[in-house]
Formats: sequence, structure tokens, C-alpha cells
Amino acid sequence: SLHLAPPARMKTYSVNNNRDSLIDSSRAREREREREREREREREREREMEYGER
Repeated sequence: SLHLAPPARMKTYSVNNNRDSLIDSSRAREREREREREREREREREREMEYGER
């Protein structure tokens, strides 16, 4: 059982894996920012529609 690979999300401390996880986390942060921007746009659209109806 010692030869089983660690789970993908498990933190390992070799240089390559650290670099990969840093890249992964920066990509995740980018995605998070994109989602935030999308939410902002949705809110803006909703506000515009509300004002348009009045």
C-alpha cells in the first residue's frame, strides 16, 4: 500500500508539485475573479432593468 499515489489534492512538497499547485491556485483565483465580475455584471443588469421598468 506504500506504492499508492497520494490523492490529487493532497499537499506534497516537491518543487514541481509546489509550482504546479501555485499555478493551480492562481488559476483558481483568476476563475474566482471572473465569477465576481460576472456577478457584478448580473447585478448591474438587474438594476438597469429595475430602473427601466419604473
